[in-house]
Amino acid sequence: MGTNEKSKDLSTDQANGFPEKITKKDLHRAWFRWWYVNEIPHNYETMIAPSFLWAMMPILKKLYKKAEDLKEAYKRHLLFFNTQCIWGGGTILGITISLEEERAKAIAEGRKEEAVTPEVINNTKVGLMGPLAGIGDAIDSGTVQYILIALALPWAQAGNPLGALIPWVAFVTITYLYGFYFVRAGYSLGRAAVAEIVSGKRIRSIIDGLSVLGTFMMGVLAASYVNVSTPLKWTISGKEFVLQQILDEILPGMLPLLVVMSVYLYFSRKGLKIIQVLMWLIVIFAVLGFIGIL
Repeated sequence: MGTNEKSKDLSTDQANGFPEKITKKDLHRAWFRWWYVNEIPHNYETMIAPSFLWAMMPILKKLYKKAEDLKEAYKRHLLFFNTQCIWGGGTILGITISLEEERAKAIAEGRKEEAVTPEVINNTKVGLMGPLAGIGDAIDSGTVQYILIALALPWAQAGNPLGALIPWVAFVTITYLYGFYFVRAGYSLGRAAVAEIVSGKRIRSIIDGLSVLGTFMMGVLAASYVNVSTPLKWTISGKEFVLQQILDEILPGMLPLLVVMSVYLYFSRKGLKIIQVLMWLIVIFAVLGFIGIL
């Protein structure tokens, strides 16, 4: 079959309602639109569903040639939706595009009763948005962000403006790149993408490595920015003993470590009650400072 005949067949298929093929360029365009406007139309009724719809619009226009099918697709993606931008949004965006493509092909082939239903598409989004948001928040906001900040802190302390700029630029770049990877994985694997992302060996190794590095960097930050010392000293047989010097010889940073570990134990037993911890620390340090222990 010649090139002209192929082009003619393709044009005929599209004219008859058959969807065009989704390309890598289409996936990237959808991802960029989602990433760019993620929180802009945030509202209490549908949360960030308008962002998701805007990201999907070029895809939906390409898949659905009939106005009523396109209108129906727009409506279902304006239903309540809220998740973390990268891990949740990227993965769900790719999966949803895959499901919409399956539905559009079935409708175009006259098999609407066999097509993926709107309920399945919406339930898939709703079912995944919570768990993936938790993973994304813990890794992006709770680990990657602080690793980058910790790495740039020496520059900031030296007065170099790069110390404030580099963590932001690096965080945006890194999360954007692996967010697009999640979109492609979600599209290629469909609903199996979640199992691959959450439990796949490669991703699990990355998550474990980031967790270890994040814990290490939090220890560095605690040692550098939690300053607790004692002025206690005494004299025995004419020789002065300074408690802080003795502690530094045994284990430098012992008092800051005790404070950090005490806060950690409080959180592990009582929950993440930050205001209560701050109030307790103020009261305890005020009393110890007043009596001259700290």
